[in-house]
Amino acid sequence: MPPKNIFLIGPMGAGKSTTGRHLAELLSYRFLDSDLEIQRRTGVDIPTIFEFEGEAGFRKRERQVIEALTRETGIVLATGGGSVLHADNRRDLAARGFVIYLHCSPEQQYSRTVRDRSRPLLQTEDPLKRLQALMVQRDPLYRQVADLIVSTEKRSAAAVLREIRRRLGE
Repeated sequence: MPPKNIFLIGPMGAGKSTTGRHLAELLSYRFLDSDLEIQRRTGVDIPTIFEFEGEAGFRKRERQVIEALTRETGIVLATGGGSVLHADNRRDLAARGFVIYLHCSPEQQYSRTVRDRSRPLLQTEDPLKRLQALMVQRDPLYRQVADLIVSTEKRSAAAVLREIRRRLGE
């Protein structure tokens, strides 16, 4: 029997949205993406929120969305890479569902996100260095709340999904 909710955490480019869509379909759950929900509620994209409200404003909106979405049932939720920075988000994720940390190296993240201009934290002189710094900061937080850790390093979405299914006992 699958958990009532599955929450996917991990860094940008780890495959949370792609894996989440497939996993939700497999389990006949609804797929939700916290970043897409923030965009839906505000009517603007995430770079615009960062531009006008800064990262702090975005994190406040992210907190509200995580708090609301984790109360749903029968969902697979892909969270933003920084959602674990807020202690209340970590608490809600851990308490309200089964948390899967999709892990990959900063180098893999870089290769997957290098051309994506919609990621405000990567609009910097050295995006790889930023990804490495974010991993140092966030990896312990991901591990703190994870019920399961799955590597997406150099793996297809299908291979990741097969491992999750096997490890969930599906």
